Amino acid sequence: MAKVQTIVSNPTIEIPIKDCIIPMYDDVLEDILSHRHLRYIFPGGRGSTKSSFVGGICVPLLIMANPNIHAVCFRKVANTIQNSIFSQVKWGLYQLGVDSLFQIPKHYNTPIIYKPTGQQIMFLGLDDPDKVKSIKLPFGYIGVTWFEELDQFAGPNEIRKVTQSTMRGGLDFWDFRTFNPPISRNNWANEYVEEIEDRENTLVVRNTYLDVPREWLGPVFLEEAEELKELNPKAYDHEYMGIPVGTGGNVFPNVEHLDMQQLIEVASYDGTVQKVPMWTTFDKIYNGIDWGFARDPFRFVRMHFDQRKYDLYIFRELDSHQTRNITIFEELYDEKKLLKREELVTADSAEPKSVADFRAYGAFIRGAEKGPDSVRYGIKWLQGLRHIYIDRNLCPKTFSEFVKYEYAQDRDGNFISDYPDEDNHGIDACLPGYTEIYTPDGYKTIESIVGTEGKLYGYDITTKDIIETDYINCRKTYDEAEIWEIELEDGRIIECTDNHKILTSNRGYVMACELTEDDDIVTFY
Repeated sequence: MAKVQTIVSNPTIEIPIKDCIIPMYDDVLEDILSHRHLRYIFPGGRGSTKSSFVGGICVPLLIMANPNIHAVCFRKVANTIQNSIFSQVKWGLYQLGVDSLFQIPKHYNTPIIYKPTGQQIMFLGLDDPDKVKSIKLPFGYIGVTWFEELDQFAGPNEIRKVTQSTMRGGLDFWDFRTFNPPISRNNWANEYVEEIEDRENTLVVRNTYLDVPREWLGPVFLEEAEELKELNPKAYDHEYMGIPVGTGGNVFPNVEHLDMQQLIEVASYDGTVQKVPMWTTFDKIYNGIDWGFARDPFRFVRMHFDQRKYDLYIFRELDSHQTRNITIFEELYDEKKLLKREELVTADSAEPKSVADFRAYGAFIRGAEKGPDSVRYGIKWLQGLRHIYIDRNLCPKTFSEFVKYEYAQDRDGNFISDYPDEDNHGIDACLPGYTEIYTPDGYKTIESIVGTEGKLYGYDITTKDIIETDYINCRKTYDEAEIWEIELEDGRIIECTDNHKILTSNRGYVMACELTEDDDIVTFY
């Protein structure tokens, strides 16, 4: 039987709720605080503020208003919690001006505690479902659950098993579920919303960034949305409007075959016109490698990216099974001459020995920088392209993988928002690397901390010490910028814009475009 704590006093404070939520959430918040429904589902596009509203506003307010309940916030994978739901709740406490009433830890492994009562806000990843059963409460019961990125869970059965453990021992429960609708209408989360929407105990709230004050989003966000709307209306409808625009489980509906050996007319400097194969005109070349040996094949792809049109062209591949690194290198560079030694190749960093082998053979190669969910971010980037053109004659393996690649399915055959790690070697070779920064919680990709706040390690040029400092308002600052590559002595590559300042020991901060071989860059291991 759950313990009941009697509250002697609860602080009376004024909370600026109207300044923290968008106008269309006014009635929704009243519904929640009045407990008119059990379940609240928020399918919405990017920038809709749904997660900030649920995690940052609703969860703290419900804890403060109901002294015998606790809250548990869930993500499918635990290593995504720190910079998502934990940061969202922490953000809300400061926005509401109630941070002094809560004990806020540095890491999500320790619950956030409401000081006047001892109520807890806990954070769990369902990659270890047994943790739910092991929750021990000092009193009361779990009255609030929040499933963020609902579509990433394995399906309704997985969610049901959790709520069967959490929704007991009390009378009043609030169950929140937030997610960006997956591109496929057949995804289980999209079908689930359609099935449950008419139930009396459920409120489905749909909104987009267009419901949010423009000054909250900022000009960069709005420019990105308008740019995608013009370049790829279908991707815009999916990402920003939250509309499932695809059918079936196909991950890449933007893939098309294009004959890149076709002859096209090209004018030379002297005014003459000649016909050349289309692929020979490409100038923004990228090379990718996904290592393999036994069952998994080695895959090399060569591609061109048109940033203005947001189109990717894949026009060369090399596929090999059970082949030694030196043999692959010789075939790639010497026999088939698919690229030159001075051209940069980005390879899967999970095989550092293979990267080192190629470097020893004379290749200009680096390992792709990875972080939590980097593969997911990369696939979403590929999905957001206007077109992925692949020459199926030149790249038959890669073309087949892209057109056949489908979302994973649960035991009941429902599509879920997970990507199978099989038959995807050409896809992996196309994924871009993501810049990482070093934080007290390990390396994180910049992509993964956009829209959050937290701690990272910096360098104090006065004391010359590595210090822990805050980051806020992490965001994209350029839509198009020239990218510079700086190679360090140990072979590592720094990618940045030309005006990015790099700290050197001999000249202080120097813009990337002004660095010389004589500069000594300060690095932190």
